[in-house]
Amino acid sequence: MRVRHLIAWLIVLAWFGPANAAAPDCSRPFTLALHDHGLLYSADTDTGIDKDVAEELIRRSGCKITVSLMARARIWQLIESGALDFSLSGITDVEREKFAAFAWYFSNRYYLLVHKDSGVRNQTDFEKNEKLQLGVIRSFRYSESANRMVDRIQAANRLTQAGGLAPLYKALMLNHIQGMIIEPFDYPTLEEKKIRDVTSIIEFKDVSVPHGLIMSQKALPSAERAKWGQLINAMRADGTMRRIFEKYFKPDLAAAMVDF
Repeated sequence: MRVRHLIAWLIVLAWFGPANAAAPDCSRPFTLALHDHGLLYSADTDTGIDKDVAEELIRRSGCKITVSLMARARIWQLIESGALDFSLSGITDVEREKFAAFAWYFSNRYYLLVHKDSGVRNQTDFEKNEKLQLGVIRSFRYSESANRMVDRIQAANRLTQAGGLAPLYKALMLNHIQGMIIEPFDYPTLEEKKIRDVTSIIEFKDVSVPHGLIMSQKALPSAERAKWGQLINAMRADGTMRRIFEKYFKPDLAAAMVDF
């Protein structure tokens, strides 16, 4: 009987002890910005993966977090200045490592969506044809070869930038641009017959790119960033993150994205 009580007590310590020790400091309110991007977050429906993740972070931390909607370019500016504490589904690069920290919670590949009239069969075809315009979301970065392609096309003055997906899809349908870079979150839009009928998808031959909670180094001390990262890790470890993704993707794709 005593052994059972001891085991039960150890379970209680294991469950509550680390969580309390790693609890973030909630002595001030925090700010978190979402960006409108397909299944990550839709302003039209006020739903999405990142909104679910934000709500779970608020619940687990017990902190007051004000959630708002911003353009991605503005988010990075405020993260760098320290005027914004958090955002979600961010990827890193050399410059961002200087002012932001990350806690990864999913990983995915990128694809080139091209207009069928362009005659493009692969990435090289698109890059070599000087008449073709590429559309991207302002301030977005992608996978390694996709980034190189964007940089070369921008240098050739063949890049169209927009604040979100909707204007890019419209430009593609009107053939004002002939290609745009997408990821799995954009797939539901591709189910619309009018887009599917006039486009084709080319996969970049890159490894999956991790995305995560973005934390401002200027706004949050290193020890506090570690605590928020532990909350994200706990969500992955106990299956919460997978359950969130399974609301939006089939189980096999959800598992592939969060188990990396």
